[in-house]
Amino acid sequence: MDKEFSLQAVPQSHRNGFWKMFVVMLGFTFFSASMLSGGELGLGLSMQEIIWMVLLGNLILGLYTGGLAYVAAKTGLSTHLLARYAFGEKGSYLASFLLGATQVGWFGVGLAMFAVPVNKVTGIDMTTLIIVSGIVMTCSAFFGMKALAILSFIAVPAIAILGSISVGIAVDDLGGLSGLFAYEPEATIGLAAALTICVGSFASGGTLTPDFARFAKTKKTAVITTLIAFFIGNSLMFLFGAVGAISTGLGDISEVMFMQGLIVPAIIVLGLNIWTTNDNSLYASGLGFSNITKIKKSKVVIFNGIVGTILAMWLYNNFVSWLTLLGGALPPIGAILLADYFIMKKGNYSKLEEMSFQAVRWPAILAWAGGFAAAQFLPGIAPLNGIIGAVVIYVVLALLTDRVPATEKSLELGKEV
Repeated sequence: MDKEFSLQAVPQSHRNGFWKMFVVMLGFTFFSASMLSGGELGLGLSMQEIIWMVLLGNLILGLYTGGLAYVAAKTGLSTHLLARYAFGEKGSYLASFLLGATQVGWFGVGLAMFAVPVNKVTGIDMTTLIIVSGIVMTCSAFFGMKALAILSFIAVPAIAILGSISVGIAVDDLGGLSGLFAYEPEATIGLAAALTICVGSFASGGTLTPDFARFAKTKKTAVITTLIAFFIGNSLMFLFGAVGAISTGLGDISEVMFMQGLIVPAIIVLGLNIWTTNDNSLYASGLGFSNITKIKKSKVVIFNGIVGTILAMWLYNNFVSWLTLLGGALPPIGAILLADYFIMKKGNYSKLEEMSFQAVRWPAILAWAGGFAAAQFLPGIAPLNGIIGAVVIYVVLALLTDRVPATEKSLELGKEV
């Protein structure tokens, strides 16, 4: 039996309670890349602006991911299997490819974020570090949810302690909280761009929430653990990075900790932290490509780990542009899933094994393209533009396509009379 249920709903006998789900979701959001994003905000916003942008960004993420967690817990289905309802059997391959490829990319970013500070301290060759850590993380991802839970139990408290120590040193260097809140950046970034970074930094992870929330015993457990993870976990990661950047003028959290004399414990704890998130990334990407290829998730994980390892440094060096892409391309997918379930199907899906899916549902494909275009070209907050644009286009097109067959059928009946 496939214990990860790559191509079927998770049965109640394999669901988890609150604490196990809580730790897994926190481990997912306790990601060093979010601290790097926080560093970007710290270099371009005041502390008051950072707090408001992080809270608003995580409110958007919380509502978005909480809705997806609810659907996942009720159906027991992953993001990729849910996509079959909205996008169609083969249409879901588009969502699976975009999300799966993105997670392979995050895996590569994580490897580089671990290798760079270790190389600075030890002088060990960067390529060797990336290859070795890539192999270790890929091997643990092979074992699925059980390994994720064990690693998260270790990494979550460790990164919280280290981040708090780093913030304490930074605040002290700034002359206390008054100095921190008196800080004004030399070069500012727009609030819309800042919010795009906040939402875009975890848009891909948020869209894949069902891959993990489907293991929750109840809908309440799924929603609450997801909301806490994004409001507390993701907010802390941003604040850790932002305060360090304000104190040192450096956006990279590894460089901040190096200046604070924390680099050796940082290597250990950040390594654990990155490991948990990278395992989540490979796990999710494995489910995505499993939906396309019908190959068992564990085998796909190995291939994805190799690809992510090879691309690690390129992804790390192009991090901001990667976030911009995420902010536009991925939220429309989750928005369409939510619109299909809550608006079109009124919160009720037939069981997966009872369904006969269309090959491609064009309203979803066109809505994704429209949402992506809205995120890229309309003024304002890119991820929010993508979400709203995709929902509006999808609902309108789905209603029109559903009415056409009904109209044709009524005309035929009229002729018979």
